[in-house]
Amino acid sequence: MTNQISLPAAVRPDEVQRQKSLGEAIALCANIGGYSLDKTLQIDLGVDEAQFSRWQSGGEGVSWPKFERLMDVCGNDAPLLWMLYQRGYDLHSLRKRETETERELREAREQLAAERTERQAIEAAMRRMLVGTTS
Repeated sequence: MTNQISLPAAVRPDEVQRQKSLGEAIALCANIGGYSLDKTLQIDLGVDEAQFSRWQSGGEGVSWPKFERLMDVCGNDAPLLWMLYQRGYDLHSLRKRETETERELREAREQLAAERTERQAIEAAMRRMLVGTTS
């Protein structure tokens, strides 16, 4: 089993809504992640072919750690989104929580924008003073 985590891949809500079962949502997850339902994905997940087949057919439940691993390896949350849709959630209004890093980046960008605005106001005032058009 590798420690591979794929870059996040976009999942369109309409793609998720077309899946008729969790097994199909797992196949969609694999497909979006660039996998065929073959040994490569099974090796990367650390599961055997029989277990993986039972997940798809609904013959065996997927434990949460293995389910997370599937989504991490494939880089998308298609099966989770499918379950939410089945429970009546609007996939168009869902959004992920902001991570600590994303929050810090957002705050830094907001601070930078405020500083730019302040600097531009100061520069404009100085230009007016230099040309003698203070108001």
